[in-house]
Amino acid sequence: MSPLKITSDATPTGPALHVVGELDYASSAALSLRTETLRLSPGQRLVINLAGVEFCDSTGITALLAARQHAQAAGAAVVLKAVPTHLMRIFTLAGLDQVFTIRPGDSA
Repeated sequence: MSPLKITSDATPTGPALHVVGELDYASSAALSLRTETLRLSPGQRLVINLAGVEFCDSTGITALLAARQHAQAAGAAVVLKAVPTHLMRIFTLAGLDQVFTIRPGDSA
């Protein structure tokens, strides 16, 4: 079990979060709290880099959807970046690839 670690960067287009570890029932509240407190402006883009996520359950998905809702309420967009193959399969099966903008690790 890997504890969740969230770091952030400011970019010209908006904040970027880097998520590492397990995004599950025990840790997803940390991501929700982090995204809820972000100040986003219309036209900005919140990038959530998931390259280091080893596991994500339904509460983790709920936290990502809440981040999307928070961004949309501010007139901003959300991009999921570097989604690992094991998570991309789940996202595709759940239709989340149609809900989120998903980019490879080398783009924003």
